[in-house]
Amino acid sequence: MTPFFTLVRRDVALAFSAGSGALLGVMFFLIVIVALPLGIGPDLNLLARLGPAFLWIGVLLSTLLALDRLFQADHDDGALDLLTLSGLPLELLVLAKCLAHWLTAVVPLIVAAPLMGLFLNVSPTALGATILTVLVGSPALTMIGAIGAALTVTVRRGSLLLAILIVPLTLPVLIFGIGAVNGAVVDGLPFRTPLLLLLAASLASVAIAPFAAAAALRAARG
Repeated sequence: MTPFFTLVRRDVALAFSAGSGALLGVMFFLIVIVALPLGIGPDLNLLARLGPAFLWIGVLLSTLLALDRLFQADHDDGALDLLTLSGLPLELLVLAKCLAHWLTAVVPLIVAAPLMGLFLNVSPTALGATILTVLVGSPALTMIGAIGAALTVTVRRGSLLLAILIVPLTLPVLIFGIGAVNGAVVDGLPFRTPLLLLLAASLASVAIAPFAAAAALRAARG
């Protein structure tokens, strides 16, 4: 497992170098959340009710920013070919890069979520449920995105195509996440069921996505 963790450390270091590119997602997240109250107006009750959904949508859109670079840079400079010849199975390579992406692109969003919740007047209960559901469901966003990134690795400026491919696939994750938050704050709505479905989606994506992404990368190299 030493090459696996070496690759994770390498990608984390690269993400935080070159002008702290990993923080661009947080800045985009902040812009989205700050802009929403300006568009909706000063209705604090409406903001509190819609805030968890806006937080989830902000996390989803911010996660997309770094996905197009998941394999693209290594493919362009030939590093991906060298990594595949290193003896590390391609599936583990995909998993390592996804872990690095989650650590550098998603964890900062989770850390910033409490501050973003203040802008939307989200209650502590709803904010805690939102952070929990994002923590549980965000691996699915990264793993699904890895499949799209692998499919578009040979496409120049394929960010738009990547978004078109993966956003529909992430909608169930978004629905389960928002449903679990609503269950935590609204009496009579289930919380445990959508949370378990969210966990199942993440576990299934972690089990399936590395093989699908690796197959797409092999096809791209061939």
